[in-house]
Amino acid sequence: MAMGAAVRRMHAAAAAAAAAAQPPRLTKLALHPPRSVEVEFTDGSSFHLSAEFLRVHSPAADSKIISVSGEKVIFGQRYVGIMSAESVGNYAIRILFDDLHKTGIFTWDYLHHLGSKKFSLTRNYIRTLRKHGLSRDPQRRK
Repeated sequence: MAMGAAVRRMHAAAAAAAAAAQPPRLTKLALHPPRSVEVEFTDGSSFHLSAEFLRVHSPAADSKIISVSGEKVIFGQRYVGIMSAESVGNYAIRILFDDLHKTGIFTWDYLHHLGSKKFSLTRNYIRTLRKHGLSRDPQRRK
């Protein structure tokens, strides 16, 4: 009997470790156009992610990215807005921004990552802009 109990404990520990390795599941997604998306997860975390933050961290390749010293930088997105979003299966959304960027697919896992790292990602983004003399503000048209 002791051997069976030890095996059950090992299986239970392995299952608990696997569950802990899984990112939390999305429980709420609310679009607040044009300015933000609100997400909540099973671990109790909730995040308000601004349109600018999401646009800058879009997982898609984009024509508005410039390469500065080999570093890809998106700038001038302070006033970008969210026009709409559509479901991609049951695991993500595709957001249409008012600069017509629409190729980024934001998975639930990626939204959780962005929310939980929001402050460090924002700080790094601002540092990168400063380092290259760029701004969050859009360029003025000539």
